[in-house]
Amino acid sequence: MAFNGNFEHTLDAKHRLTVPSRFRAQLAGSVFLVKGVDRCISVYPEPTYSAMTAAALAGLNPFSPQARELRRFFHGNAVDVELDTAGRVMLPSGHRGHAGIDRQVMIVGAGDALELWDLDAWQNYDSDLTARAAELTSALGHPA
Repeated sequence: MAFNGNFEHTLDAKHRLTVPSRFRAQLAGSVFLVKGVDRCISVYPEPTYSAMTAAALAGLNPFSPQARELRRFFHGNAVDVELDTAGRVMLPSGHRGHAGIDRQVMIVGAGDALELWDLDAWQNYDSDLTARAAELTSALGHPA
């Protein structure tokens, strides 16, 4: 099942995010919180993140500087955590800083992962994304 939809949430005083109940079964067990390429935190089920990073690194010369940097990026920016019994996960300060998240969070479904955005940053980005949607699909060769 893909992660879809947007959900506005607030972090508690301990910087924990309550994951929407509809996604908790998909995130049971180990999950990875990853500093996103964009200013967000990606939340992946462990099997998904492990398969994605293995595929991205497959066939690369492990001694090349670029492969070493990719390994550092993929593994150094990922934190392995589990949801607590209330379906919450604590967001590390470095990850919150990367995404600019203070208290208000927009949880965004991104197919194979959830993305956690600062609410204001998401609203600005989403407005721009919506305006560029036809251009993006055209640039990728899809009919608008």
